[in-house]
Amino acid sequence: MKFLFHIGVTRSAVLCCAAGLLCCRVGAAAAQSAPGVEPITVPAAAPDVPMPHFWEQLFGSGRAILSLRAAYRDDLAAVKAVTDFRYVRFHNIFHDEVGLYHVDAHGRPSYNFSYVDQIYDGLLDNGIRPFVELSFMPSGLTSNRSSVVPFWYRPNSAPPKSYVLWDSLVRQFAAHLVARYGIDEVSAWYFEVWNEPNIVFWGGKPKRRTYYELYDHTARAIKSVSPRLRVGGPATAQAAWVGDFLRHAREARIPVDFVSSHVYGNDSAANVFGTHEHIPRDRMVCRAVRKVHEEIARSPTPGIPFILSEFNASYRNEPDVTDSIYMGAWMADTIRQCAGMVDLMSYWSFSDVFEEQGVVTTPFYGGFGLIAERGIAKPAYNAFALLHKLGTRRVAVDSDSALVTRRDDGALVIALWNYAEPDGAGDRYTGPPAVPRPAKRFMIRLEEAAPDAHALLWSVDADHGNVIKAFDAMGRPAFPSREQIAQLKAAAQLPAPAQVSLEQGAIDVSVPSQGLAVIEVAAP
Repeated sequence: MKFLFHIGVTRSAVLCCAAGLLCCRVGAAAAQSAPGVEPITVPAAAPDVPMPHFWEQLFGSGRAILSLRAAYRDDLAAVKAVTDFRYVRFHNIFHDEVGLYHVDAHGRPSYNFSYVDQIYDGLLDNGIRPFVELSFMPSGLTSNRSSVVPFWYRPNSAPPKSYVLWDSLVRQFAAHLVARYGIDEVSAWYFEVWNEPNIVFWGGKPKRRTYYELYDHTARAIKSVSPRLRVGGPATAQAAWVGDFLRHAREARIPVDFVSSHVYGNDSAANVFGTHEHIPRDRMVCRAVRKVHEEIARSPTPGIPFILSEFNASYRNEPDVTDSIYMGAWMADTIRQCAGMVDLMSYWSFSDVFEEQGVVTTPFYGGFGLIAERGIAKPAYNAFALLHKLGTRRVAVDSDSALVTRRDDGALVIALWNYAEPDGAGDRYTGPPAVPRPAKRFMIRLEEAAPDAHALLWSVDADHGNVIKAFDAMGRPAFPSREQIAQLKAAAQLPAPAQVSLEQGAIDVSVPSQGLAVIEVAAP
């Protein structure tokens, strides 16, 4: 995974170092005529289209009760500091450990909102709103106590034993939130009915019909509190059921304010599309997004918002994927492919304060989070920080390895990457490849920029913003000392940007394998 970043590789390049920053002037003409260079030209006054930051406003996380931990809230604040983080989604707000639902000896329910209030107060105090996943089934309401998901905290997946009691729970819950926070606030939240009912997380049989029954009851109960509250589903894995779900809702006259589904880069074509083709990890997510997008377009409600409420490059613990620099190029290309087809995408997850497989046993085990345990930023965290710099208008360019955007102040922000498959793609870290992969070289010509304009350039690679290099040098200790943790946090920091100067309106950049670079050129 060696990523060497070269700027100004031509003979006429002038390099200087000042205050620890790399400053360079690029020999544009020679580079543009060199073989193997990908030219990208941005015409003066090039037309653009809106580029909402759909990838960084919603994040997933571990189950509800974890949000009471200081480490969870620290990571929440750290991710919000470098992204446009607005909403967080987690499982299990109805789990017994939250203490919401109780039944007395006569079967009469009561409600305790103490932890619910602490959970949501903590989010709102940090400027984050809930994306409320209504799950899983309280033990006092389940129709089957043995219907348990094989997670460490054992959520119950069964339908309720009584829909009268379920409806009351949902109404009491929603009414309490409105009373505590006000309808203007809670109407800005999302209420999503359950999690992945098409697989192991729903115990109803047959799954689809019994989930629709759950959804219908839940949506009506939510809307009975206020029609302003937003409710949606089907929250399926593998981009399933969306078209059929919308047809059901229209036929049954059930409210739906948004649709949601999930997909991961290593989901199989058989599960997502019912085919036997091989779909690469860097194509699966947006192929599935397009599938859902097209189902919505053909549905009775073609304008309904679409939220991909879980996605990542892997649903397994793969250290060479989610812990590595691989995520920068993968994420950038996912943004490029999915733009215009989805309203929000929820990266799973923002933090490795996470216990689905049990207590974390080592800092870098292929966890889903942007931040490893003990608050150590992964390369993916730095990649999100760089991609946050992209502007709000997208300029079309003829490249599958670049995004060109404009900020509101007129600056151009360009992301470049060199996608390559993960090195190991398994549950054990295999380290960097023995033979380095080739770099990808770009010649960027900006016709609207001043010929000698100055720019800033950031990169995430093996030597910049990559804590794994330091962790490898330590011998990958399972339980780092306090001193080692401090060293890892320092090694994880994204370096200051290089200062570069265009020559004849162009900049020559070489991005090594799995690399991500972001260039900011101020408005002329």
